[in-house]
Amino acid sequence: MSGESAPLPYPPVTPYLTVPDAAAAIAFYERAFGAVERERNLTPDGRKIMHAEIELNGGVIMLSDDFAGNPSEGSTPEALGGSPVTIHLQAEDGEADALWERAVAAGAEVTMPFARQFWGAAYGRLRDPFGHHWALIARMEPVSEEELRAGAAAAMPDYADE
Repeated sequence: MSGESAPLPYPPVTPYLTVPDAAAAIAFYERAFGAVERERNLTPDGRKIMHAEIELNGGVIMLSDDFAGNPSEGSTPEALGGSPVTIHLQAEDGEADALWERAVAAGAEVTMPFARQFWGAAYGRLRDPFGHHWALIARMEPVSEEELRAGAAAAMPDYADE
């Protein structure tokens, strides 16, 4: 492939997402998080994405369309009744609020508001239109062990010491 640049190396861990509409997911991740598409391989008929890669926040996410014959038998979060996995995005303090607002404006659902948390970080969680969970974190501020314990007890009373 002369004239083309070599692909960026893969990070040590690369998530691979299965979605019902990979083209729409790529477009969403571009709008919401500023992702950049780096590869797209289509099925021979051109109707589905067999494999795609996006660059995001210094890392790579791979994704593809779901290839199950029946949506109820597929491997998307929707077909499985949800996903236990959260993709964690670290943001610079001055960029976190804008990134959060951009993701919400692009269609992400807020599942935990972006705010300062008891452990000293600005943190919030979103669910994208394809069922995948995203966490945004910024502004780590030191907290004492006492502040951490008190904050955890207030946030999780079911797990606090009696």
